[in-house]
Amino acid sequence: MRSYTFLLAVLALALCGLPASRVLAQGLTLNVINGVPSAIPITVVPFAFESAAQPPATDVAAVIRDDMVRCGQFRTLTGADIVEHPSHGSAIKFPTWKLLKQDYLVIGRERDAGGGQVKVTFELWNVNTQKQMLAGAYTALPEELRGVAHQIADQIYQKIIGQPGAFYTRIAYVTTTGSGKAMQWSLIVADSDGYNPQVVVRSRQPLLSPAWAPNGKELAYVSFESGDSAIYLQNLATGQRRLISGRKGINGAPAFSPDGTKLAMCLSFGGSPEIYVMDLKTGQLTQITHSLSINTEPRWMPDGQSLVFTSDRSGKPQLYSEPANGGGATRLTFQGEYNSDSSINYDANQIAMVQGNGNVYRIAIMDRKLDNQMRFISPGPMDGSPSYAPNGSMLLYAATDNNGKGVLYEVADNGSVRQRLSLVNGTVQSPSWGPYRVPPSTQQ
Repeated sequence: MRSYTFLLAVLALALCGLPASRVLAQGLTLNVINGVPSAIPITVVPFAFESAAQPPATDVAAVIRDDMVRCGQFRTLTGADIVEHPSHGSAIKFPTWKLLKQDYLVIGRERDAGGGQVKVTFELWNVNTQKQMLAGAYTALPEELRGVAHQIADQIYQKIIGQPGAFYTRIAYVTTTGSGKAMQWSLIVADSDGYNPQVVVRSRQPLLSPAWAPNGKELAYVSFESGDSAIYLQNLATGQRRLISGRKGINGAPAFSPDGTKLAMCLSFGGSPEIYVMDLKTGQLTQITHSLSINTEPRWMPDGQSLVFTSDRSGKPQLYSEPANGGGATRLTFQGEYNSDSSINYDANQIAMVQGNGNVYRIAIMDRKLDNQMRFISPGPMDGSPSYAPNGSMLLYAATDNNGKGVLYEVADNGSVRQRLSLVNGTVQSPSWGPYRVPPSTQQ
């Protein structure tokens, strides 16, 4: 079954699936599947609104709290368990929060800032030391408050964990709606939690394999609008796009180099599917692999010096690496009957992949620091398309629910927390997590 899917992916015809109870914009819903009892205890107190005007629709504290939970590093108090509601540091009664066994406390307040804007002020406190760890303020329009909340969550994450947060990022995915001749594919870009979706491309023909440019301003993707597969590069701000490859045969699996100057891809105009690298400035094409087998799904190592790709040269799909200028492939995976579709975290110490054994396909992570030990972070039976967050703390992957519908899951890298993103009247597939974003100058 999965070998067949592998072939379809090579041919750019594989249609996978995306992540249901709070309703999101454009029909997406989100549901946290489980939590982490041993995670760091932190309480995000509902922010006070200190103006006579109507408070904004976005609950900034709730967005921050959801971010803390979904990364798998924290657990939070909610509802009636939050017995006090301080909005200033001077109002915190630390014995209460020690009794509740909380390590950290996030408090804040909002007020009308004039001109239709809202000022959001937040503070992070260490309950055990009774010291303020972080404080800041943002002024933004009401429709920008979710972004503000994600930026605050990123600051909190970095202060406590010691590495950048990845909440103020975006994801790309493909949705399908309708059936038969009425079927429509859409390439969507949304916030990392699935909110604020924006349609990039719509087509009556399949759209596949979105890949982010490192600057977050462009997406490469595969389209069948001309009847055959072709790779396009599209500017998200202007909508302008450029045909990268529409050669005879397969044009698939685009992947940007870390510096954004090159695009790796799978092309078959020379015969068998091979890995090529194109210089995006000059258009020069370099063939990397030379094999009679299927070679596809190239992914760049973070240093840009080598590529990881899928090949069935050993009989079944496995992961291989090869220098970015060619020179011979080295097999990376030996556990499992089937390994494909890799995603590499920011420091290259972990590689996520689809591993198949029998008829069960799950997302596995290979730890390169621990003698390539494998661990599973998804239950199967038909999971695929893993994509790491830029800080490596979470992954997106595609799955199929009990009704055969494509959904996405966002999962902590230790598998402890999963949340499902799904489309009410359609399927979601081909997830790709975008790079860090440069925040607008709203912080004060």
